Amino acid sequence: MGKLDVITIIIIAANVIISYKGFGDYSFFDKYKFHIGGVQRGEKIRLFSSGFLHVDTQHLLFNMLTLYFFAPVVTILLNPFYFVLIYVGSLLMGSLLSLYFHKNEYHYSAVGASGAVTGILYAAILLRPGMDLYMFFVPIPIPAYIFGIGYLLYSIYGMKKRIGNIGHDAHFGGAIGGYIITLIVSPELFKTNLLMIGLLALPIVLLFVLKKMDKL
Repeated sequence: MGKLDVITIIIIAANVIISYKGFGDYSFFDKYKFHIGGVQRGEKIRLFSSGFLHVDTQHLLFNMLTLYFFAPVVTILLNPFYFVLIYVGSLLMGSLLSLYFHKNEYHYSAVGASGAVTGILYAAILLRPGMDLYMFFVPIPIPAYIFGIGYLLYSIYGMKKRIGNIGHDAHFGGAIGGYIITLIVSPELFKTNLLMIGLLALPIVLLFVLKKMDKL
């Protein structure tokens, strides 16, 4: 995928350092996690800070590996500034969508970079729809858009089963953020990748409709 730039390394390092601080300091974790009651009390920093906390090492590793694979596509085909814009915008969009879906659940909480990472994932697929991924224990290449759609479908399962303290709603909130911001900063994609734009819109719409219908 290319060499990681300094900005991506800084973001990964920030996730690792802050997450490990949260692993060993529950008061820190509790203060900065996404929490409906806290946000409604005016603690808006939680919308951002929760994106750098994780439940455990496995959760952190999965998100950072995904970011590692897809970040270079965005930084190379766009630029580091747009990468940061997409990352932060997707993180906040994921938190805002979670807030919208759970606004009446005072005690609802979640953490994770999933929203930001899914935004970068969707941006990378829009920019390079033909790329393949080679995953551990899978001997054949996987089309990136299949991985992207599967990543979102996993969020349905996560929301249904309430797996961990993870912001599964933020997965497709982040996807929406990455999708929209990428198309704004790179409108020529409507001419070159219209089919992929339509394909990647389907799971976003589907997941949103399913959630709104409370069928999860």
